[in-house]
Amino acid sequence: MNATFVIVGGGIAGVSCAETLAFFEPDEKIILISESSLIKTVTNLHALTKMLYNFDIVEKEADSLSEIHPNITVIHDGVRAINTVRNIVTTKSNATVSYKYLCICTGGRPKIIPQAENSKYVLGIRDTDSVDEFIERLSKCTKIAIVGNGGIASEIIYKIRNVEVHWIIKDKHITATFVEPGAATFFQNCLESSNNAQEPTPSKRMRYKEDGGHKSGAALGPDWYKSLEIHGASSTSLPSNIKIHFETEVAGIKEPGHDNEHPVQLYLTNKEIILCDLIVSATGVVPQNSFNVVGNKFETSEDGGISVNEFLQSTVKNIYAAGDVCSPNWVFAKHWFPMKLWTQARQMGCYAAKCMSAHSKNQDILQDFCFELFAHSTKLFGYKVILLGLYNGQKLGRDYEIMLRTTKGSEYIKFIMQNHRLQGAILIGETDLEETCENLILNQIDLSPYGTDILDPNIDIEDYFD
Repeated sequence: MNATFVIVGGGIAGVSCAETLAFFEPDEKIILISESSLIKTVTNLHALTKMLYNFDIVEKEADSLSEIHPNITVIHDGVRAINTVRNIVTTKSNATVSYKYLCICTGGRPKIIPQAENSKYVLGIRDTDSVDEFIERLSKCTKIAIVGNGGIASEIIYKIRNVEVHWIIKDKHITATFVEPGAATFFQNCLESSNNAQEPTPSKRMRYKEDGGHKSGAALGPDWYKSLEIHGASSTSLPSNIKIHFETEVAGIKEPGHDNEHPVQLYLTNKEIILCDLIVSATGVVPQNSFNVVGNKFETSEDGGISVNEFLQSTVKNIYAAGDVCSPNWVFAKHWFPMKLWTQARQMGCYAAKCMSAHSKNQDILQDFCFELFAHSTKLFGYKVILLGLYNGQKLGRDYEIMLRTTKGSEYIKFIMQNHRLQGAILIGETDLEETCENLILNQIDLSPYGTDILDPNIDIEDYFD
């Protein structure tokens, strides 16, 4: 087989790249190689601001992509090797695919805690299949441990019911991947009062399951847990009893056997021992690039990610990379930085397609404006969360000041100011300030005349800076 454009990976980055290429290059042949027969595609895309989008991720049969875009052919197979001299991809079933331009979007794989890689009681959550396995195994558990402090761990903690939970985090506060101690305290208060959380409504979204055993699926989308019932085996119908172990890591794991009430012992660095039925490892991802490279090798970063320039080109000619598998290696704009998020995976996939299309026609292209400002919209502990710019003072050292407004159980607004100009913001709750904050960061307006009035709840700054 051969095609002008070949994309490897059926996740958000890969599918976004294929769909965008089909728009720019309707007459060129495009091949998408997906190890899973299911792909993740973006739907209900809604612009909150110029840079900020809300969207849903839906899981579809991979063949549905060809029905919408006739010039896309989907191959259900994994990649075994890439020959960068002959421009050939060899799949695990020994099929060969020739390309002119290749984009690698293989994403990441769960970073399982090293003490537990071979334990049957440890589960890494990454894709839909692993979530289904988690829900099934949890239904037989009365006591579990969750290791990790990012988005997936926080979402599980908020949603889980009818089980005793030990949350092991290495930081001084919860959800440290996204927020600082002040916002973490806001969330922790919500967590403690989540006894009144409503039961989930039945999911109306179609869910698919693969035949033939587990394959490497694509990453979860932004609302993977929204309509799922995640219940343990405790007889009580109350929300889970959650104990948080701060500044603690896993020291070791022992499996004394089934004769015990709980089959696995978790040893922590604070000398505590936890007996439990299941350990959930939610400690992030590492790049998934386990294929062999014949010929010119890619330059990689410390974590193994494929290093890419400002056009998402790798160090090998005509090969691009996007999403979790790549490591951006250009001089970043002041208010942007890379993070392994589905929002950036979508942006990179679309931008890689634009670059491949332009370079195939020898056209110049300017870097996409989305790389000017870090912008992420998500939901944590039931609240809308907007992160903009240098929202935790990244890159600023200690040379900044914080302006804060919070209403317990309702909203949390934090501005990062430097030289009287807004550099970043965290907006939790229905603040309606995202567009205003985005413009203030991009335009770098001097806010010194307004002082602390900028966060006065009686002043509508949204209208003032419209």
